[in-house]
Order: sequence, then structure tokens, then C-alpha cells
Amino acid sequence: MYDSDKRKLLSALSHGAIFFSTTVVSVGLPMALLLVFDDPVVKDNAKESINFHLNVWFYGAILGSLFFLTGWLVLPLVVLLPLAGLGYLLHWGLTIWAITKVFANPDTPIRYPFIVRIF
Repeated sequence: MYDSDKRKLLSALSHGAIFFSTTVVSVGLPMALLLVFDDPVVKDNAKESINFHLNVWFYGAILGSLFFLTGWLVLPLVVLLPLAGLGYLLHWGLTIWAITKVFANPDTPIRYPFIVRIF
């Protein structure tokens, strides 16, 4: 049997790592948790967090490219700025949702909706 409090903490750290920064540094914590701990729920949460990081970076790169390519046009900015705001709300909102789910039920791995899973 695995320690429920330790499972909560490690799973929450895995999902909350994206709050540290949106750079490559923030994905290091879930990767370390995936490699170091044997708890299957912690491992599943770490994998899901890594997948979420990759999705955030991918969609951010697409949006950043569109800003770069069409930044001199006014009409695309009217569409892209609200889309970027929605992206940030989803990014932060889904992370907060995952952390609250971890604390509510630490024995079940969290699955983010609408993401592409590589791991």
C-alpha cells in the first residue's frame, strides 16, 4: 500500500510544476518524479503532466508563430489576442483543476481533456 499523503504531494507537484515557469525547466520535475518514484499513480500523473507541458508548448508555438507572421495586420490581432487569453485561462484553469482533483482523490490518476498524449 502506498502513502496517500505522499501520493497527493508528489502528484500535485507534478501537475503544479507548470506554475514554476513555462520553459523546459518546469518539465524537469515531472520527469524526475517519473524516474525516481515507484508509485503507479504518481508515475501516471507525471506522464500526464509531461504530456500537458508538451501540448501547452505546441499550441503556444503555433500561436506565437501566427503573432509573428501576422503581427503587422490589425485584423488577425483582434482574433489572436482573445485566443491567447483563452489559452492562458485554459492552461492555468486545467492545472488548478488537476491539482484539486489530486487532493480530492489521490488514488486516481488525472487525465486532462482535449490533449494529445505522447507518453
